[in-house]
Amino acid sequence: MSSASGNATVLLIGASRGLGYAIAEEYVDRGSRVVATVRGSRRTALHALQDTAGGQLDIEHVDINAPEQVHALHDRLSARRFDLLFVNAGTANRPEETTANVTTEEFTRLMVTNALSPMRVIDTLGDLVDPHGTIAIMSSGQGSIANNDRGGFEIYRASKSALNQLMRSYAARHHDTDRTLLLMAPGWVKTDLGGPKARLTIEESIPNLVTTIDAQRGRAGLHYLDYLGHTVAW
Repeated sequence: MSSASGNATVLLIGASRGLGYAIAEEYVDRGSRVVATVRGSRRTALHALQDTAGGQLDIEHVDINAPEQVHALHDRLSARRFDLLFVNAGTANRPEETTANVTTEEFTRLMVTNALSPMRVIDTLGDLVDPHGTIAIMSSGQGSIANNDRGGFEIYRASKSALNQLMRSYAARHHDTDRTLLLMAPGWVKTDLGGPKARLTIEESIPNLVTTIDAQRGRAGLHYLDYLGHTVAW
């Protein structure tokens, strides 16, 4: 089943604001049916989008750092199948922190939220994806080891590199799958996470990122791509 977007049914994890919200909005605009998640019970911009989406958008609640909530989400959605599962999760720390001064608690927080929890989501919800569908996860160009020649954002970079490595291990475990597996780098975008000095606006990044994701449909195997579809060096 495909819409004009290439992914008629989308399960989007982490969509209350920023890039996640923009992805939900883009897929709704392209005619897809979207199930998107928020954390907690407060009303968000996603709820306002739901009010105008004409039944195309359903909202679920999950904290990806709570495995029992992820399993409960799976149970609630077990009768449904999706063309695309996209896990958008990420947190940041102070960019000047290094291994010399970051606290163990802060290091752990980034690694759990940016690497371990997103992969647990994929392991738990992956069977909801069509056998020829796509599983994508929001990585970052800062997760590239080869391209790190300036330093900075040391702990954040490490967490995204860990995510990339875990996704490669997932791909190895599922080497016989026909699904497309994607690590997506959206560019440096002006959001609460990216900050006001970022190079790209959401409008410059997300429509291109969605087009890139949809263009990969049917390309089995793991691909690490930027928002324009260029391969990112590991």
